[in-house]
Amino acid sequence: QSNSKMATGVPEEVKDLTRIERIGAHSHIRGLGLDDSLEARASSQGMVGQRKARRAAGVILQMIKEGHIAGRAILIAGQPGTGKTALAMGMAQALGKDTPFTMISGSEIYSLEMSRTEALTQAFRQSIGVRVKEETEIIEGEVVEIEVEQQTTSGEKKGKLTLKTTDMETIYDLGHKMIESLTKEKVSAGDIVTIDKASGKISKLGRSFTHARDYDAMGAQTKFVQCPDGELQKRREMVHVVSLHEMDVINSRAQGFQALFSGDTGEIKPEVREQIDQRVSEWREEGKAEIVPGVLFIDEVHMLDIECFSFLNRALESPMAPILAFATNRGITRIRGTNYKGPHGMPIDLLDRLLIIATEPYSERDVKQILTIRCEEEDVEMSDDAMELLTRIAMDASLRYAIHMITAASLVRAKRKGSEVETSDVSRVYTLFQDVKRSTQYLMDYQHQFMFHEMRNESEEMQQ
Repeated sequence: QSNSKMATGVPEEVKDLTRIERIGAHSHIRGLGLDDSLEARASSQGMVGQRKARRAAGVILQMIKEGHIAGRAILIAGQPGTGKTALAMGMAQALGKDTPFTMISGSEIYSLEMSRTEALTQAFRQSIGVRVKEETEIIEGEVVEIEVEQQTTSGEKKGKLTLKTTDMETIYDLGHKMIESLTKEKVSAGDIVTIDKASGKISKLGRSFTHARDYDAMGAQTKFVQCPDGELQKRREMVHVVSLHEMDVINSRAQGFQALFSGDTGEIKPEVREQIDQRVSEWREEGKAEIVPGVLFIDEVHMLDIECFSFLNRALESPMAPILAFATNRGITRIRGTNYKGPHGMPIDLLDRLLIIATEPYSERDVKQILTIRCEEEDVEMSDDAMELLTRIAMDASLRYAIHMITAASLVRAKRKGSEVETSDVSRVYTLFQDVKRSTQYLMDYQHQFMFHEMRNESEEMQQ
């Protein structure tokens, strides 16, 4: 394609780019699917079933939004494949972009090049937002004319910019940097622009409605806006939401911004965090900032050890603690770092602090509805008979296995050039890829042919 562009003389800059979004396991979830009275709908916003768990999550969500809950923790506990992570994703979507939501796995903290408590501290502070308010002076108006002339002696560019509102019109002198900014933003007469007086940053809001006749020449993507009224110079309140962790990283080293984007934050000294906390407290007293407590979601929480659980116990008592949400699929199992067992692999003193939300296995009707939603998300047409067969497979094997089969069955359908996935396509994929039950049975039948096989009898297992 690049060779053809060069041959035809077409510029390489392409304005219209197709946005490519990966379809993830929970990309179909848009919220918790609750109505105004926090009652769970049968199927809404990508959520199906689990009404009791969704209602409980909705109550927690309402408390978070109203600021009535802080330093609290919830545990989402249930069997594998019962929608625990989906419930957390629904909470994240319902909270919106302004509320920080950090998601980590319990095993992540062991792979980071820092202590476990430091990794948890960073995750904590990443989940606490600071809404900073500041007033800036801006110039906002419609561009009437841009005049640029180059000095013959010095070669410097100078110019004039005429801006207007519905009430007034003013001419501004332009320097070299402002001319470059206008050229970069491709500003022309008829554009509505804002200019930050402090930084000189130019933002193009769109085209004026008076130039709507230029629609055919501008293209369908052109945005038309009203010409501003009142004064050209205005004071506007800008609101930014940043996390405490971002402020920590930026202030911890000279190249803080680069470290933030690269992810190489390293360990941050306690003195830096104390200074940030003090500065934020001053801003809160002055009315310049407010704290936005977010949510820290730790999946597979049973992977944490006793040192981490002790840290979480203490951290929950901090006034700056976010809302903690844990998820686990373990029953009564050994607490990592000890020889003792506990419910969900967690110590009793931490469990006592938690509000526990239980998830239950999906019914056959719910499973069919989930598979239908996943087919829509993955843009796969499937016949009713094929959907019935896939639902039976999901009930017999697992929901996750059936979801994985959707795309594979669609590829088989494409190979035979069919219009929709039929039962033969699902059966073909079922014979090609084994689920856990069939794979386990195969290993038990032929384990002596594998290397390092080790089959224990029941008496040995009981002794363990």
